[in-house]
Amino acid sequence: MITRLLQTRLEHRLRLFPAVALLGPRQVGKTTLAHACATARTGVYLDLENSADLEKLADAPGYLGAQAGRLTVIDEVQRAPGLFQVLRGLIDERIRAGEPAGHFLLLGSASIELLRQSSESLAGRIAYLELGPFDPLEVAPLGQSPLLSRLWSRGGFPRSFLAETDVDSVTWRESFIRTYLERDIPQLGPRIPAETLRRFWTMLAHAQGGLHNAADLARALAVDGKTVARYLDLMVDLLLVRRLPPYFANVRKRLVKSPKVYVRDSGLVHTLLRLDDLDDVLGHPVAGTSWEGFVIETLLRAAPERTQASFYRTATGVELDLILELPGNQLWAIEIKRGLAPKVEPGLRIALEDLCPRRAFLVYAGDERYPKGDGIEAIGVTDLAQELAALEG
Repeated sequence: MITRLLQTRLEHRLRLFPAVALLGPRQVGKTTLAHACATARTGVYLDLENSADLEKLADAPGYLGAQAGRLTVIDEVQRAPGLFQVLRGLIDERIRAGEPAGHFLLLGSASIELLRQSSESLAGRIAYLELGPFDPLEVAPLGQSPLLSRLWSRGGFPRSFLAETDVDSVTWRESFIRTYLERDIPQLGPRIPAETLRRFWTMLAHAQGGLHNAADLARALAVDGKTVARYLDLMVDLLLVRRLPPYFANVRKRLVKSPKVYVRDSGLVHTLLRLDDLDDVLGHPVAGTSWEGFVIETLLRAAPERTQASFYRTATGVELDLILELPGNQLWAIEIKRGLAPKVEPGLRIALEDLCPRRAFLVYAGDERYPKGDGIEAIGVTDLAQELAALEG
């Protein structure tokens, strides 16, 4: 059992709010984490993909009302959109009765539906948390290189990372992709051919970390720009793709306005590109941007809440991979390199002169931490993630 770092934050939210929504892709470990919370609170668990559990909610007010004093976990809650109005009434009754918080834990793998429904019915009564795949602080807190490389190569979905062999890991990821395309996405409503969406997903993997160019994607897929935008919105809403916005600084330079796009799990990037093990990944041109996306996801999960993330790029090509605007108006600038002997490029120094961040880091694939001059510090991804996580406390 690998302890999830989000568990402490989840238990804290359950003490503060009547309902908490735990969002994340399928198979990321939401149910396992929810069971741990429900067991500690003698709670009840309902899976709305299970017909027996769904039948219990035929009289939802009666059944859920009888669970007063217990934590009720409802998995795949977006499958019962009418349930949110019922939850609102029950929560308000319990608040008037003076009952403590922590009545409902709602699990959802499709944020677009869950956020829309709950924001209308449960405003002010619900908190949101996102559970991602495993990250280095959970599986390699000491920065162990073999575990870190395995996590990058296989990705962080538990069954992929914990598989006995690389072949088993690839088999699981391929099945995961096919299930999403053929079953899960159609159940959400969009009528998109599975093969078309797979091509789109694969094209995003090929362009990992690149500026979003809707026109190029539209031409390759023989669709219009609005359709490409709809596909991208869907993948972002499913928490499978990240759209990283550009940073708009008050500098006298022309800045890039397009977002950068990343497939969020590195293992899925590699499977979409048919890279089955670490050697395959290291020999492919995507290795650098795959590592960049892996680092970005790790750091954003570790960063304090309310942190805003972006990247910086001027029209002349001066760039910073990641800018974190931390609570308290702290600006951290982060450049990411895959190698073990990272060099400070002139463009990095220019970007730092433009932005004047509080701290500047050069994240690389090693473990040693040392200064690079001009206030820049070389650091491993695990060490920087630990430093960000410490700011939360």
